[in-house]
Amino acid sequence: MKSLPAIEIALDAVEKGLRLWIDCRRPDSLFDAGENAAENNEARFQLVEGCFYDYQVSNPDYILSDPFDNIVQPHKRTPNLGTISPNIYVGTLEIPLIEKSSGVRKADIQLEVQSIKSGYRDDYRDMLELITEKCTDLLLQASSPVSHRFEIDYNQDSQTLYQRFAFIKSVIGTDEFAEAVHRVVTMPVTKWSETTESRDIRSVRRFSNANIKEILKGGNRTKLPDNHYLKSFGVETLPERITSVRKIDSVDTPENRFVKHALETFLKFCTDINKIAVDKGHRKLQNESDLLIHELEGQLHHTIFNDISRPITLKLNSPVLQRKEGYREVLRVWLMFDLAAKLIWKGGDDVYGAGKKDIAILYEYWLFFKLLNLFKEIFAIAPEDISNLIQPTDDGLNLQLKQGKSTPLQGVYDSGNRKLTIRFNYNRSFSGKKTYPAAGSWTTTLRPDYTLSIWPFGIEEQEAENQELIVHVHFDAKYKVANLLDYLNQHSEDELNEVKTENRKGIYKNADLLKMHAYKDAIRRTGGAYVLYPGTEPVKRHGFHEIIPGLGAFPVRPSKTDSGIGELKGFILEILNHFIDRATQREKIAFRHYDIYKNPPDSKNKVEDLLPEAYNQNRNLLPDETFVLIGFYSSPEHYEWITKNKLYNLRMGVGTGSLVLDQATVSSTYLLLHTSGDTASGELWKIVGKGPRVYAKEDMERKKYPKPASKMQENYLVIEIAPVLDPEFRNAKWDFRKLNNYSSGRASAFPFTATLGELMRCKLK
Repeated sequence: MKSLPAIEIALDAVEKGLRLWIDCRRPDSLFDAGENAAENNEARFQLVEGCFYDYQVSNPDYILSDPFDNIVQPHKRTPNLGTISPNIYVGTLEIPLIEKSSGVRKADIQLEVQSIKSGYRDDYRDMLELITEKCTDLLLQASSPVSHRFEIDYNQDSQTLYQRFAFIKSVIGTDEFAEAVHRVVTMPVTKWSETTESRDIRSVRRFSNANIKEILKGGNRTKLPDNHYLKSFGVETLPERITSVRKIDSVDTPENRFVKHALETFLKFCTDINKIAVDKGHRKLQNESDLLIHELEGQLHHTIFNDISRPITLKLNSPVLQRKEGYREVLRVWLMFDLAAKLIWKGGDDVYGAGKKDIAILYEYWLFFKLLNLFKEIFAIAPEDISNLIQPTDDGLNLQLKQGKSTPLQGVYDSGNRKLTIRFNYNRSFSGKKTYPAAGSWTTTLRPDYTLSIWPFGIEEQEAENQELIVHVHFDAKYKVANLLDYLNQHSEDELNEVKTENRKGIYKNADLLKMHAYKDAIRRTGGAYVLYPGTEPVKRHGFHEIIPGLGAFPVRPSKTDSGIGELKGFILEILNHFIDRATQREKIAFRHYDIYKNPPDSKNKVEDLLPEAYNQNRNLLPDETFVLIGFYSSPEHYEWITKNKLYNLRMGVGTGSLVLDQATVSSTYLLLHTSGDTASGELWKIVGKGPRVYAKEDMERKKYPKPASKMQENYLVIEIAPVLDPEFRNAKWDFRKLNNYSSGRASAFPFTATLGELMRCKLK
């Protein structure tokens, strides 16, 4: 393929001397494919997707028409000049040449638009073949008949004609299929069969019962010599020739009949397609079907097929068809063909409508089946969900897979220790109109290509959303991403400035990565968002210490031997193992999120007073989660003992005034002291140490507790305290009588707790 700065296309068939000139703006983006174009059934002159080209028609009486939106952009004042910009279009581009005065279409300019991915031709074929194969599996898994009638009925609707042909070409136009036929004709299955022939009676060594009758009654007889031993049995003459039966090796077996019929069926389909393409003027379809017809005719011209008759039925349980090399591949292709001829795939219009090859969308569909196959290995997906992927319609079997249409598949993962509900969605939309805690997006509606949702088994999905028990992991197909590491490794100021400059021009090279951030941050309960692309390097970025939340990319390539799906499988298994662990940080965060947001905040509970900043040793200083113990001291001597020993004692037992050891009491951070007659207190202390300790009466006596031993209890609960040094609490006083748990009268001496937020709302101004 020769790279050129410009090409000249002769249009003498329209008008002698008429020319179309096309110039490329970027080097190595305009090619003359020469003879190689015919091999791939492509146009001779080839462009590259995403590039821009300037064109000119030599005679201003002729102009180019735009076959699609914004591919051909003529100059406003000089319409025979303009720009060709294929954008993401890939395939044969037919641009109409119009006579300006009459508006009549005079010719079609055929240009091939190459994909920026070097191996896209093989990728395109391999992906179509896998989709067809998986559709066959879907059709056959519901009911697999033992025999199948040889009747192919396909719809010749012109709107789906190329779609059907593309499916079929992907399975019968491959090197693998040609190799399978070659194996059949070079090493065919044979059987012993009997054939009869007239032979000289002298050469026959063994006689059957029929031969005995011929000896006695056959014609054209010869008289025996007088001394012949048969004369003693009354036989005077013998026939000169008798009928002999012998066994021969025959290729006319049911399996070989099937192979011949399959090839004839393929040939008939391609011939019918070719005729329709000629009638409708579909040149690309005509050329492609011509090539396939030529190949199939060459296969059928092998001499072996001259001795093979036509079949009536096919036994699918034939060991030869199911196991022998060559035969099993032909059987597989025929089953795929049978489905492909009947399959109506609305989503296929996005892939190859009007002769284009939208490789990026095909990659998205191909990935759906790769992911489905992967998840079927790991999860127990409901069979009815898989069967529903293909539905019968009035015009054929419709594959329920189309961009913009949600396709959910639900299953179960059972680790033995925990069961999880799994839902795999294609094109699920997360609405931006639903408010928390409903599922959806915080902003606008977002629709990832694939979403894997995981939540505990036995809980309804809506309830799992409401209680923060569900996690969504999103994947987006990006066929044209070459290396995601290029985006992640931009660290220098110059590179960042270049990115911003390109963004202002409307060029977003890192848009794929930014979309993953959008999914992760905008869609509620998202654990991770990842790009799937046909590269080689996986990229994983963990949000904190665990596998999710995270961002990244996984290479999944259209290859029959090394697709790279194993890396993604390992990642999915890591996520499942993460869910089985009930003590993960994610579990804790999910609970905290639910606990905090399950109820809206009460405006009456605002805390706007001066408080220490929550950092360093005060990092956990949250007003509604920080508790204060309000304690009573009985006398000045008691107060002096408390301040001197930095200890505060509380009664134990079940008697009146004894402390109840609830969570708020045990986890209290501060102690507010008061005594009889106080209406407010500024005696705020910090509770320190590892927790309350039990002091016996003897321990209290050694500490010189100011109370006679006869009136002391046997045991006390004692906490260590220290002065509060935070300047925000200096000189502050609080009216503790306004606290909810305060009791008046004698009960005012009983200890109780309050949150720091409640206390601050009782602060005296």
